[in-house]
This record gives sequence, C-alpha cells and structure tokens, in this order.
Amino acid sequence: MLSRSHPRPPRTGRPRSAAADEAILEATRASLVDLGWSKLTMGDVATRAGVAKTTLYRRWAGKNELVVDAVAVLFDELELPDLGSLSADVQAVVLQFAALLERPETRTALMAVVAESTRDEALRTRIRDSIVDRQKRLVLQGRQRAQERGELPVEQDEDMASTTADLIFDVIAGAVVHRVLVSAEPVDVDWARRFTVLLLAGLGAASAQGVAQKPGGSV
Repeated sequence: MLSRSHPRPPRTGRPRSAAADEAILEATRASLVDLGWSKLTMGDVATRAGVAKTTLYRRWAGKNELVVDAVAVLFDELELPDLGSLSADVQAVVLQFAALLERPETRTALMAVVAESTRDEALRTRIRDSIVDRQKRLVLQGRQRAQERGELPVEQDEDMASTTADLIFDVIAGAVVHRVLVSAEPVDVDWARRFTVLLLAGLGAASAQGVAQKPGGSV
C-alpha cells in the first residue's frame, strides 16, 4: 500500500501523436471524397494514414465519431477578422465560410454526415457539439466587438442574448450552406455585401423592438 509520503507514480504509456491524428483525419476526408460514406471503413482510413487500425479505435469509437472530427477541424480554420466594422467583419467571414464549403473534402464530408445524421440521433448530437456549438464562437466574438464599437446594444437579459446569438448563427450558416451546397450558386463579394446589409437591417430592427418592449419604452 502506498503511503502519503510516496504518492502513486504517474501512468506511463505512448503519448498521443498530433501528427498521427492529423494524418488520420486527412485520410478520413480523402476516403469520403473517393468512396463516399457507405463505403468508407476504418480499415481504409488506417491504410491511407499509415497506422494500425487499433490506433484509430484507441482514439475514436467508430466511423461516426471519426468523420465528425475530420469535418470539425476544417471548420476550426474559420477566423473572424477585425476590420473595424461589423459589416466588414460579417462580409469577410461569409466569404471565408463559402470558400471552405467549396473545397471538395469539406463539401463531401459535411453532406455525408448531415445525411447520415437524419437516421442517427447520437451523430446529430455530436455534430451539434463538435461543429455547430464550437463555431458559434464567431458570432459571440463579432457581437462583442460590435457592442464595444457601439454598433449593437448590449442585451441585459442573458437568455435573450443567447437566443439572439443562436439565431444569428442559424441565419448566416443556413444561408451560406444553402447557397453553396443546395443551390450551387456562387458566394461572391456582391452577394456577401447584399446578404450583410439584409442581416444587419434585421439586427437593427430586432434591437429597436427590444428597446421598445422595455418598461418606459414606446411601442
């Protein structure tokens, strides 16, 4: 029995390799492009990545988890620039998002996991946790900057602020995904500008409505 003066030594073992993880996720995206969801196997991914299949299963329980993570790291590349105004920031991130969706590996992987998630509640939850909720950081960053510049009012009600952030994310993500992946239309500078004008007009109207509904506000 170990005494208090002799703490248990730390567990030893082979550390997880970031390079191996990157190779596995890249191989997963390549497999999706080449084979599609139904034919993709953990064995194929392991072969492409140059690792043992047991290495994959030590990191991911199965194909669903692996594919979602392979997609999630692509979306983590998105960054919200600070261009001095909310309008410029939104336009820039919309163009960046559209360019990401136009990449074959992103397009194939995202459409595959979304289609499969319609039959798999656990997969849908993982998509929400690993992709959707993580990317809401862009909305929160943009809104905070806009509030600091005085472009948007600070919402005192935390629940309402959270609801508004969710709605902004849904509008931006929904519009761009539909435009690129469903309509197969380009998201160019002009489209991004017109979309941003429409979005900010809606935010302005929503903010005005919120002020009017406060005690003492006019309707």
